[in-house]
Amino acid sequence: MEGSAEKEVIKCPYCGWEFLLERTLKEHMEVTRRVKAPVESVAYTFCDACNQVPYCGIKAYLVDGQIVRIDSWEGFPNTPLCSKGFATLQRQYHPQRLGYPLKRTNPKDSPDPGWIRISWEEAYDIIVSKMREIRDRYGPEAVLFYCGDPKEMRPAVSRLATVFGSPNFGTESSTCFRAAALASQLMFGLIALGSLPTEDTKTVLIWGMNPAWSSPFNMRKLFAAKERGVKFIVIDTRKTPVADKLADIHLQPRPGTDAAVALGMMNVIIERKLYDEEFVENWVHGFGALKEYVKDFTPERVKGITWVPADKIVEAAVLFATNKPGTLMAGASTLTHTTNAVQTVRSILTLIALTGNFDVPGGVTVPTNPLPFRSHDMGDPDFIMEEEKIKMKDKRADREYVPVWAEIVHEQIQVNFLPEYVKDGRIRMAILFGANVTIWPQFQEYQEALKNMEFVVAVDYFLRPWTHNYVDIVLPAATNYERFEPFIWFGRKIYVRKPVVKPYLEAKSDWQIIFDLAVRLGYAEEFWGGDTKKGLDFILQKVGVTMDEIPIPGGKEIPAPGPEEYRKYEKGLLRKDKEPGFPTPTGKVEVWSTILEKHGYDPLPVFKEPEESPVSRPDLAKKYPLILITGSRVPMYTHSKWREISWLRELMPYPTVNINPEDAEKRGISEGDLVIVENSHGRIKVRAHITYLVPPGVVDVFHGWAMIPEAHVNALVPRYFDPISGFPTYKAVLCEVRKA
Repeated sequence: MEGSAEKEVIKCPYCGWEFLLERTLKEHMEVTRRVKAPVESVAYTFCDACNQVPYCGIKAYLVDGQIVRIDSWEGFPNTPLCSKGFATLQRQYHPQRLGYPLKRTNPKDSPDPGWIRISWEEAYDIIVSKMREIRDRYGPEAVLFYCGDPKEMRPAVSRLATVFGSPNFGTESSTCFRAAALASQLMFGLIALGSLPTEDTKTVLIWGMNPAWSSPFNMRKLFAAKERGVKFIVIDTRKTPVADKLADIHLQPRPGTDAAVALGMMNVIIERKLYDEEFVENWVHGFGALKEYVKDFTPERVKGITWVPADKIVEAAVLFATNKPGTLMAGASTLTHTTNAVQTVRSILTLIALTGNFDVPGGVTVPTNPLPFRSHDMGDPDFIMEEEKIKMKDKRADREYVPVWAEIVHEQIQVNFLPEYVKDGRIRMAILFGANVTIWPQFQEYQEALKNMEFVVAVDYFLRPWTHNYVDIVLPAATNYERFEPFIWFGRKIYVRKPVVKPYLEAKSDWQIIFDLAVRLGYAEEFWGGDTKKGLDFILQKVGVTMDEIPIPGGKEIPAPGPEEYRKYEKGLLRKDKEPGFPTPTGKVEVWSTILEKHGYDPLPVFKEPEESPVSRPDLAKKYPLILITGSRVPMYTHSKWREISWLRELMPYPTVNINPEDAEKRGISEGDLVIVENSHGRIKVRAHITYLVPPGVVDVFHGWAMIPEAHVNALVPRYFDPISGFPTYKAVLCEVRKA
């Protein structure tokens, strides 16, 4: 074409062909667009499916601003993703996601809340107005700030509670991790519940934990240790995959009797003088009283209490005491869901002290140079203003219910007594992030408590009637793909993320909601003018970096100020005063707890029968001869989450009760039968799964089926609480199973 050389050449962005006419290019592009593979980009985020802290890493692939697939984040410490991690993609684009703020228009006793869409400005105005009203009438402590799942927003909510003047900040750790941590603090003065095996470890004691289903990213490390010749003692009522594949010795105690097993092992270790005499002499307070107490817990007597054969108790005790160093991996909630919760964990930790396996290479260790942020879920002490919380301790709602908890657990109150707090008039309003009211035993009492408050706000991904029918406003939360807060760390390496996609409709990150409320309440200075990144930089300034200076996906390693050291108690590295010893009142490991003694509790790690057991309630056991445990993990769900996700529902489509073949045969029950599980507290209807996972005499029901009211197992759990921690008894209740 004459003169064409002077025309501008236009390239096709898909294939690079050159065109002179824009119209011809557009026609070509319409064809090419349909056949040319789309260009993908990648982004990184953290998975919040399991509520593990820190989380697993996700690598997301995007086309035109949409996530099309996900995979594991290469090089991330927690990997690979499990089925729950991959299901976050379906949650992200779930058609029932909450997209707008909603306000109730009908009274709380109405079966239909009458939700209407409102703007964020209206929602904020109402919430701030109610907070001020409650504060002016009853004091700021009348407002409860609560975090359920996930845990990412906890530090920000905790800070808002402190600035507002309320010590009444609580979390779902009131039923999960915190009782075990409390037991460790009473023993060691710090939180040390176990460590993964290292190259130095010779024995691993896994007690009440099934990492194959709860933390599968650790299984490669455990199998590698097994291949090195490390011995495994697994203590679990159920025959879990970990017990089946790793255990050299597997003990299966009757639910609620783990403390008796530990005391039986102590009996053997002390009687045979297998304990670490030097460590016990120099660093254990109360050994003489303990030695006298455990004399009654002979292996033969413990067998009668726990169902565990006497020779296995001896074998486990001797192996752990002699094949050293040994470490512990202890379940948190699994061991604390009885009325002897704290003492059970203390008894297990006592084995670590007696054998001298604390803070030695290959044993239960604490880091010499941890990052100065404390923990992900408890929050940086300076950020949450912990010293201010301590000053407000007399206004804590739980101070009379669990005085030991109130003295030691500074960062949060015990929320399990919420119905009592509301009846007493101590709590009048609640702001709930990711709350599920049916996590509690006899949950209808907690629903009633929400209904009886003057005002309740909830923040969530979905509208969930079993909780939100009892609140006044529901706000839409941004998912892990839509938020950047907070940063996380493994050891001394910090990782950050950026939002992968824009928030769904009008959803906002929990941190941003908290900061927005704070600014409207007049706390702009304390919340960096509403800038959440500046809030995170405030924490990071302790190690001299900012959010923007941490590369994605590589993360940033913060060099340690010195080498890793062991036996820190000998060097003054555990106490604030730099004196040798432990940060306890006596400066030693307190198997005789001076704090428990002060509050009138047994100072030794004693065994007490569960409130309901064949021994404590033989009359009840005649009618309800089976022992019910709830709350144990399954591979496809984490607690009550994910029932909306069809990808996971296909793996476990309906609620079941695990029952041993022997017990099923006695009751004429076949696989898949519809059965009634009942006791003196309630009844549910589920499907029977016949399995050797549970021993004869024990049944196991997975929890969290709130959308199927007739299957919600917490209706069978009474409100019996451990007197020290206030933990409920999810794992030691009597029941019976019969065909429906």
